[in-house]
Amino acid sequence: MAEEHLDICEIQCFDEEKVTRLRPRVNEADGVAKIFKALADDTRAKIIYALALENELCVCDVANVIGTTIANASHHLRLLRNMGLAKYRKEGKLVFYSLDDNHVRHLIMTGVEHANEQK
Repeated sequence: MAEEHLDICEIQCFDEEKVTRLRPRVNEADGVAKIFKALADDTRAKIIYALALENELCVCDVANVIGTTIANASHHLRLLRNMGLAKYRKEGKLVFYSLDDNHVRHLIMTGVEHANEQK
């Protein structure tokens, strides 16, 4: 048997009870990929991590922290806002960003912890 087929079932069958129980539940994961897509970009992951550590940063602070231009930081922050992961407030001529909720903070902190364990 070819090695590429060792990781699939050799016969077709399924556990009807498990399938019946899980099939309606899997739709609860709709929308999750959007969050992980945002986290899959190194620049956005760094921005999310910085916001998780500091709670709120202005666009200029974000740009300097991650070592990019203000335009690039602004672009990524806008994407995070449009994805529902970040929010902003304007104070005079400054725009401050923060994470939209603690779920995002928890995800990035867990991801960073896991990545550090893999090193």
